[in-house]
Amino acid sequence: MLDITEIVDANLAGLSPQAIATLARQMQRHLRSQQHHLKLRDEHIASQAREIERKDAELQFKTAKLEKVNFELARLKAWKFSAKSEAMSAEQRRLFEETFTEDDASLLAQLAQLQGTNDKPPRDQRQRPKRQALPEHLRRVEHRHEPDDTTCPTPDCGRPMVRVGEDISERLDIVPAEFFVHRHVSGKWVCRCCQGLVQEPVAPRIIDGGIPASGLVARTLISRVVDRLPYYRQDAINSRSGVYIPRSTLAQWSGRAGAGLQPLYDAHKRFVLESSVLHADETPVAVLDPGAGKTKKAYVWACARGAFDPTPGVVYEFCAGRGSQYPIRFLGPPREGVREWQGTLVRDEYVAYDSVLDAKAHPGRIAAGCAAHARRKFDELVKAKASGTAPKALRRFAEIYRVERELSGMGADERLAMRQMQAKPLWEALQRRKRRPNCQRPTSCYPSSGDLHRCRSGQRRDSSPVQCARRPTATG
Repeated sequence: MLDITEIVDANLAGLSPQAIATLARQMQRHLRSQQHHLKLRDEHIASQAREIERKDAELQFKTAKLEKVNFELARLKAWKFSAKSEAMSAEQRRLFEETFTEDDASLLAQLAQLQGTNDKPPRDQRQRPKRQALPEHLRRVEHRHEPDDTTCPTPDCGRPMVRVGEDISERLDIVPAEFFVHRHVSGKWVCRCCQGLVQEPVAPRIIDGGIPASGLVARTLISRVVDRLPYYRQDAINSRSGVYIPRSTLAQWSGRAGAGLQPLYDAHKRFVLESSVLHADETPVAVLDPGAGKTKKAYVWACARGAFDPTPGVVYEFCAGRGSQYPIRFLGPPREGVREWQGTLVRDEYVAYDSVLDAKAHPGRIAAGCAAHARRKFDELVKAKASGTAPKALRRFAEIYRVERELSGMGADERLAMRQMQAKPLWEALQRRKRRPNCQRPTSCYPSSGDLHRCRSGQRRDSSPVQCARRPTATG
């Protein structure tokens, strides 16, 4: 057999036709073998490339998952051990010091141009603290202080002195709560002839047959609901005045008073639902679970009229859970004189609100997001040091809130127009930053597009009013 690797041009001339045919067949077989080896090598290279791509994707996924776990761990540590305030720390403020320095320098330069050649140092324009005048409606108890002897104390004079003026100072005082007893005496009148008896009927009371008057019941409710004083503390306060009312009795009074106030609650609820803008939020509360020996979690849903409404109002509704059936029941179809509400609902991204904001079922309702919730996620990223772009986003939010402070005293139409002019570019800048490829983060680490998009409403920027309204409920 001929070796095709040893063939040179000189050897081809001496080959017979049979040898040339044999050589051609060998070369064809060698070529097919080389093609097979090349194919195997290409397949191996492609397999290695696919393996590299798979490992790169796996590494990218594990890196993102590790970032997510580290972020969640840092967030949990912050929730457990750090301060709950979202105010910027000293490290966060230093991120913006350069910009603040530039702004200050620009303002000083403009002031210097306006002042011209006036080299006098500017006066200190800081306002001194001023004592607030005492309310005029408070009862004034006047105490007069006059000297016992109004004759001149000079030995050589001794003439009577003349009053030329007076100095007046006011001091605030308080009279401690005083318990007293209403003693109702209902006379009985009888006719001696026909034995007819006449007696003036007693006025109806909140607690029939009980000892508390309406003022004491109102004080108990206000102390518990508004001042957040538990019944055992009210018991101790009452005991200092020599009145001993068990906490169980105070609780019964509050329960009966609440039932008596139900018509007022229904009327107030109708008043709140008359607003075209509502802020909604919910907060967990612990309630006793009889028989279980422990407490269980329930929720208080709060719904407030628009933040710019001239007649504010908020209504609370206690619910056993946090499901979508509760906002449906509150804002649902018309019932007993309560019309189906229509307008703009400002809320967070909790899915329970989606059912009451379905565009097909409720075309008259508009969903508006909460800027505070979107900002909070950027704040968590900054605290966890999980993003290099989050501080810039916080700066955008600071500019947005600065615009909102400037627009707080305007009317609705003027405020909306100024928002479109000043705040809209800031929101669009946040959206562009969110869509950048290097801004992609695990879903739990970054605000959703809905958080940012639905914040661009012409209403208030966030649901802070209702969050502040329901905060006392969460604290007890």
